Amino acid sequence: MTILRARPAPILAAVAALAATLAATGTALLAGPAAAAQGCRVDYTPNQWSGGFTANVKVSPGDTAVSGWTVTWTYPGDQRVTNGWNATVTQSGSTVTARNVSYNGSIPAGGSTEFGVQGTFSAGGGAPTGFTLNGVPCNGAGPTGVPTTMVPTTAPPTSTPPTSAPPTSAPPTSTPTTDPPTTAPPPAGCAGAALCDGFENQTGSTPSGDWTVVNPDCAGAGTATVDTTTTHSGSRAVRINGAAGYCNHVFIRTTKNLGSLGSVRYGRIWVRHTTAQPTDHTTVMAMTDAADGNKDLRMGGQNGAMQWNRASDDATLPEQSPAGVAQSLPLPTNRWACLEFMVDGSAGQLRTWLDGAAVPGLTADGVPTHDIDGQWYNRTWRPQLTDLKLGWESYGGGSDTLWYDDVAVGSSRIGC
Repeated sequence: MTILRARPAPILAAVAALAATLAATGTALLAGPAAAAQGCRVDYTPNQWSGGFTANVKVSPGDTAVSGWTVTWTYPGDQRVTNGWNATVTQSGSTVTARNVSYNGSIPAGGSTEFGVQGTFSAGGGAPTGFTLNGVPCNGAGPTGVPTTMVPTTAPPTSTPPTSAPPTSAPPTSTPTTDPPTTAPPPAGCAGAALCDGFENQTGSTPSGDWTVVNPDCAGAGTATVDTTTTHSGSRAVRINGAAGYCNHVFIRTTKNLGSLGSVRYGRIWVRHTTAQPTDHTTVMAMTDAADGNKDLRMGGQNGAMQWNRASDDATLPEQSPAGVAQSLPLPTNRWACLEFMVDGSAGQLRTWLDGAAVPGLTADGVPTHDIDGQWYNRTWRPQLTDLKLGWESYGGGSDTLWYDDVAVGSSRIGC
């Protein structure tokens, strides 16, 4: 706690005299940093269970008010933040950055606000260190007041907890200094995106509003529903029951206008599925390409690993040789995975990331490379993508159940 004490009158008088002297001589009186006071404090209170955690973070600027805030800290282990509330939270390596949202940026002197994070870890936890507020180190000489180990505040679950929701209780909420928005805040990392949807505004069992259910080419036994039992964040996700057999096509298609994105678009999709990708060709995401006869640019799998596929000529990325497939990765099963992509229509390039790491075999860099994008560049490719569809296309055996959540598309990388 920062204790504010009145400054003695002689000191105040001396300071005033010095300021007057400097003003009379034309010497500038340099102001201290406006970012935050040295007395700032960040209190991080974790709740940990096997493989996951949540944390409540309290931000106190001390004796200097702030009109906007950015908090950073560093994890000592392999913790990975997957969600945040009452803040826009991103992570680069072991460093986490949290920025205020529209309704809680102003904190008065002596005041505070709170936000929360949710995440996972595998090798070990440990208390974060190096807290800063607007670039100023907080908590005195070190992260005092933070537990030296992340001790659970609740008993560990007797079975493996879901990766989609914190245990025992909903994430805490902060008290904003102004009235919060009437709609649910968007998923973390969506600032500036043309499409940003965690499906929290879905009210029925069938996706509607910003999404419509479509069956391109042909319809089969597949279904698309709003699910409240398996989510990445919040209380809703979209579930796709993908049926086996040729021509079981079911997707949800965004009704948002993505035409303002220009030639470069980035996407971030959280996806979870139950069944390993089969040898046969399947699709889990598609985008109409106006420069390719309105045929789809498709992301899915073949030969047990992820691949891109052009519907117009069935070219694949990577090439379906053993060496090519080895440059890709399977989409993990029974856990949420962060799938990112970038398509540059003017340069004819495509990049893909899984859980923040680039996938070499899912990269078309403009220079044909055997086993990777040699087939992809058998003709000039300059895509003009117009929509986004999430779902399932089966071209042979195998079925799958998929969930989609926290979907974002924008003109710059959004991140996980």
